[in-house]
Amino acid sequence: MEKKELLKKDKKENILHILLIVLGTILLLIPAFHSNIWFDESYSVAIVNHSFGEIWQIGSHDVHPILYYWMLKVINLIFGQNIMVYRIFSLIGIVVLGILGLTHIKKDFGKQVGLLFTFFSFFLPVMLNYALEIRMYSWTIVFVTLMAIYLYRFIKQKNLKNLILFGVFSLASCYMHYYALLAAGIINLGLIIYVIRNKDKFEKKIIRSFIIVEAAQVILYLPWFVFFVAQALRVGSGFWITLEFPQIIYDILDFQFKGSLSQGIPLAVSILLYIYLLYIIIKNIRKKEDIKVGLIPVGIYILIIIGVALVSRITPILYARYLFTITGLLIFTICYFLAKENNKFIIGLICGAVLILSMYNLVENVKTNYDESNQAPISYLKENLQPDDIMIYSDMGNGGVAATLVSENKQYFVNLGNWSIEDAYKAYAPQMGVVSTINQALEKATGRIFIVDTGDFTLYNQIKDDSRYRTVSIEKFEAKYHNYTYNMVILEKND
Repeated sequence: MEKKELLKKDKKENILHILLIVLGTILLLIPAFHSNIWFDESYSVAIVNHSFGEIWQIGSHDVHPILYYWMLKVINLIFGQNIMVYRIFSLIGIVVLGILGLTHIKKDFGKQVGLLFTFFSFFLPVMLNYALEIRMYSWTIVFVTLMAIYLYRFIKQKNLKNLILFGVFSLASCYMHYYALLAAGIINLGLIIYVIRNKDKFEKKIIRSFIIVEAAQVILYLPWFVFFVAQALRVGSGFWITLEFPQIIYDILDFQFKGSLSQGIPLAVSILLYIYLLYIIIKNIRKKEDIKVGLIPVGIYILIIIGVALVSRITPILYARYLFTITGLLIFTICYFLAKENNKFIIGLICGAVLILSMYNLVENVKTNYDESNQAPISYLKENLQPDDIMIYSDMGNGGVAATLVSENKQYFVNLGNWSIEDAYKAYAPQMGVVSTINQALEKATGRIFIVDTGDFTLYNQIKDDSRYRTVSIEKFEAKYHNYTYNMVILEKND
């Protein structure tokens, strides 16, 4: 009878866990059905129109590795260019992360840790935002989390299956994002030290397999390593990220709790949570509890921030958004210590606060993503462009969106800043070319010229007094999605 009761209780708990996954998935889906994109997404959408080989070549001039683009290319081959499908593909990554709470975390660390992991994977406000980005973030967090899971399982069970899976997800992480590469580097270095110091605990065949897996990771990453070095040197000569103190500290603290919300309340919630976690950690240290399993993931998370901060003294690469790729490590630590303390009242308060923030974030995303203003600038272009017209722009924020969504007319990015982006922007070829001066673009025109300009008319101000052209019309559009401003100017040649 007791066994039956336990099975019945376990079944109820599994149903609750599955229900949480279903509700979390619905939350992510509510604001997902739109075709808006911003610049970073436009790059993903554009590059996958090329072959796998071309993605490798073009991507080598970008600031990210290429595995995500290859994954998205597979989706492109199956469904064609479909922005909503691309977005759902990203969303599936977060759903997989949430499912890990049931399939992996629960099995390894207990039902409470697993349930909390699933809850935070879906309901931390930041998860909604990056679940919907047509970028590498959602799948990177999955691979980094799986790398950490199979690291733990390999150390605990010391078998070949877990070792191979660890190697696979470690290498995949390296090819997804450079913060994930740093995580993989720290984890693999730590594992090498651990195996050397505890070699007597491993069978000789596992030691040999371990050496092969580590060597295989290095060998398989070497083809990209040359490009990684080149990209690092290129970033060193100038990067768009800027560091502002103390704002970067606030961003690091509340990144996972903020989403699309303003700073104040999410920052307060995050600080209170971290203080409570610190209290639990100190309490367990004083009790001489073994809490290494909970500390190691957040230790890696903090080491990455410190490492990137040190590099940022030379060139700024510390950016809160990139922390999303390693957020699975932070989520696990939060869940591990909350479950260890097992104060149901405080857990309820924390989860309730997170849920309230998540609901507000959902409302903000729905209002933004489905606002009619988002479609207006692209609709205007498609309705007014004639076959011989060209488009020109000097800002790839709104220009990249136009290049991706309006592909019938030839267009040119005027590289006023003389950035070294020609090879990377081949992602937008053949519809878009790169020129260094306005005149080089104007010489290509046989019909009218559409300037897709910024809010301050960066490009139009340099041509409006040119007697060779007259201004036909100026239309302004303000899209809520990523707050893009489009000033559309139509020019005609004077006879």
